[in-house]
Amino acid sequence: MSESPREFPFAQHPARQGIVWLAAAFGMFRAHRLAWVVLVLAYFLVLLLLRVIPFAGPYAMTVMKPVLAVGLLAAAWTQERGGTPALRNLFQGFRANLWSLVAIGVFFVVGITLAVFASSLVDGGKLVELMGGGASMTEAEIAAALADGSVQLGMAFSALLSLPVVIATWWAPALVVFQDARSGAALAASLRAALANWKPLAVYGLAVFFYGGVVPGLVIGVLALVVPPPAGQLIVVALLLPYSLFFAATLHISDYVSYREVFHAGESLAPLPAESPH
Repeated sequence: MSESPREFPFAQHPARQGIVWLAAAFGMFRAHRLAWVVLVLAYFLVLLLLRVIPFAGPYAMTVMKPVLAVGLLAAAWTQERGGTPALRNLFQGFRANLWSLVAIGVFFVVGITLAVFASSLVDGGKLVELMGGGASMTEAEIAAALADGSVQLGMAFSALLSLPVVIATWWAPALVVFQDARSGAALAASLRAALANWKPLAVYGLAVFFYGGVVPGLVIGVLALVVPPPAGQLIVVALLLPYSLFFAATLHISDYVSYREVFHAGESLAPLPAESPH
């Protein structure tokens, strides 16, 4: 007799919850700034090392992202239970359902690749050609290609097709590691929960765009007007480098915060025992 499919109940939240997730995540980051900065730097360093693998680097980096992201989820889980995020948390994904996490990474790579190639249906293959030959093009040639209306249409079409892939993988790693879900079930549950919570996710996305794009752009623009180079450039780096690290850490913590509120609404975690290895 076959086993019945598992259910993964989830809560539905109002639009404002998207801001709440970011605010709560920043509060967690602020409580352990140094630990989170070290974790995020290590996370990006490992991804960079994977990226430079000959030929397969970009694919290896993307496939392994869910595995490493679980480490950041584990660090947030540890903090919520009263512990301190530690570097060893980063490799938790290698000890918990590794192949399901790798399958999620493969799904993401395949899904995004198909979405990009599907742009040929509306732009005659221009976007695919640009991505394949962009390395040998000058900045002026790339700018001219991006100004092409059909290329812009292809990009929009690919982004639209990529959206289900992105939201399906949003909470899937957390479902695998915290609820022992198989990759397919985790992807399906994440997609259903994200569609049901599209309002807070939309607000969350707008907030991420504002703090990750608009705010740095305003800082760069204002400094360019009032401080001449190269002093202005040094100030920009001095300000935006730590800001980028803080923002990246907050985003990764918000993945955990949003997962907990959607799939474990109202639940509390027992504190870590004193002898716990976490």
